[in-house]
Amino acid sequence: MKKKIFALLLVCFMLVSSVACSSDSGGSDKDTSKDTSTSSSDTANSGTSDSDTVELTGDDAAFAKFPQMVDVHIGMSVDPTDKTLPEGDSAENNQYTRYLRENFNINVIVDWSAAQGNNFNQKVSLAIASGDLPDGLVVNDRTYMVKAAKSDLLYNITELFDKYASSQVKEIIDSTEGRAMENASYDGKMVSLPNITVDTDGVHVMFIRKDWLDKLNLPVPRTLKDIENTAKAFVENKMGGEKTIGISGPDKNSYSYCTFLTSSNNKSGFDPVFQALDAYPGYWLDDGDGKVYYGTLSENTKQALELLARWYKEGLIDPEMGTRDSAAEPINANQVGIFFGPWWSLGYGNGDSFKNDPTANWQAYPVYTDDGKWNVHMKTVGTTYTLIDKNASEDVAKAIIIMNNVLVRDEAIFDTSVAIGWYPLRNVMAAADECEYEYRELWKVLKGEADPEDYNKPNSLYKLMYSDAKVVRDIVKPTGDELNIENFDQSDFGNFQRMYALLVGNRPYATLKPDKKVYSVTYNQTETMERKWANLKKLEDETVLKIILGREPISSFDDFVTKWKAQGGDEITAEVQAEYDRNK
Repeated sequence: MKKKIFALLLVCFMLVSSVACSSDSGGSDKDTSKDTSTSSSDTANSGTSDSDTVELTGDDAAFAKFPQMVDVHIGMSVDPTDKTLPEGDSAENNQYTRYLRENFNINVIVDWSAAQGNNFNQKVSLAIASGDLPDGLVVNDRTYMVKAAKSDLLYNITELFDKYASSQVKEIIDSTEGRAMENASYDGKMVSLPNITVDTDGVHVMFIRKDWLDKLNLPVPRTLKDIENTAKAFVENKMGGEKTIGISGPDKNSYSYCTFLTSSNNKSGFDPVFQALDAYPGYWLDDGDGKVYYGTLSENTKQALELLARWYKEGLIDPEMGTRDSAAEPINANQVGIFFGPWWSLGYGNGDSFKNDPTANWQAYPVYTDDGKWNVHMKTVGTTYTLIDKNASEDVAKAIIIMNNVLVRDEAIFDTSVAIGWYPLRNVMAAADECEYEYRELWKVLKGEADPEDYNKPNSLYKLMYSDAKVVRDIVKPTGDELNIENFDQSDFGNFQRMYALLVGNRPYATLKPDKKVYSVTYNQTETMERKWANLKKLEDETVLKIILGREPISSFDDFVTKWKAQGGDEITAEVQAEYDRNK
């Protein structure tokens, strides 16, 4: 009888232990006693009934630790010039990958990597064409997602996402009112994790050396004529030395402007120059009467190219534009007076400029039309997508979803001096107005109108606000309402970069209302685009670059328009028009 009682007590103890371990959210080092990704069929095959286990749900499931290590093989885009990884660390062994191993039993293995830009894109295209995808891969163009989905290469994550995505991730996606989910889906199935970025990623402004302006006793330029005169003064006075560059230009891996397919984060392009002339190349536009046209073909775009060609000829634009390995090199060497880009370019994008000259007072401003209007093009909801190989195991697919949850929730805890590009499968998810919100609230903290603990809200929609509020007073010492470089402590360089980007680079869009916001009629490809767009885009890019560099006269623009229309442009325009009419 005693043996029977002992056996019964032992069974009860094991059941209680199983429930307790299964409730572990992944924050401790202990393993769970059950694989939370086990499907109902697997449970049946194991001989364990559903009534014997407690299945994790909600955020417990979203941050569960696997009982055994799960290997996730990825392809990765890297910046070969970045030197922020500590000695001994690598793409698959760094602060973030170790965090995943220790807390979630997720082991990242980098199958292959390629340099950012064309090298990486070519590698992605080859992987899709050969049907040989790694378990996880972040692509920077929805076209790649669609091609992979059409080839039946992608995992249908619809049910897994519903089950294992965190409440925070779901709330961010829901904030887009369906746009993010539409972008992430193909043929009614969710086949990727969508990127959701802040609106300011698509708003390009002017960054300028205010300390150079002050030395020359020049005002902040507002219009294109002002910018021309200022750049000329910078070059003539050799403000950056013998190799002074008035205005930076795109490098060999970037473009002169954003397009409907890559509608944000263009580096050292000329987007504000085009917009000051009410030109929106690369976007599909409504002419005001419901008729669609491609913005690159407009007379305003032609006018902007003519201006840029003259600036280049007069030595105001980087003479190595289009051929440099990185446009950031002369900027960081403090040879450049003006460049254009989104908010994060100031701080994150030019960190070495401050290291080389801690007094470099970079400031951010809009570029206005001659009649004082600020025009901006607006981005799509997101520009990158995490793809999961159809042949990945359910555990691996679940692990990639959990990795996404973890980075959205915990990114702020990592050493910010290490470039975010080293976080595998980093696919940004942020509320659309996060930057503007943080700008306002951080100023409240600086003015003593709010306390950092006011923002201590777990799984907040504004996921980095609390951590930023805790450091802002250490980094920033305001002496007025406008911040200059002397108001920032650079000793904590990672946090300095973020605060400078948020409070200086982000200032124009956070404090000023654009007079005109321009959205593309579509941010996706049509059927004919999938066959013909690559050639049309090549024709466009080559023509634009040759005109700016003076290798072709501005009259070649008209020839380009004719060729573009004849080589599939008219057919594509009709498809975009039909789609636009359907969605009205």
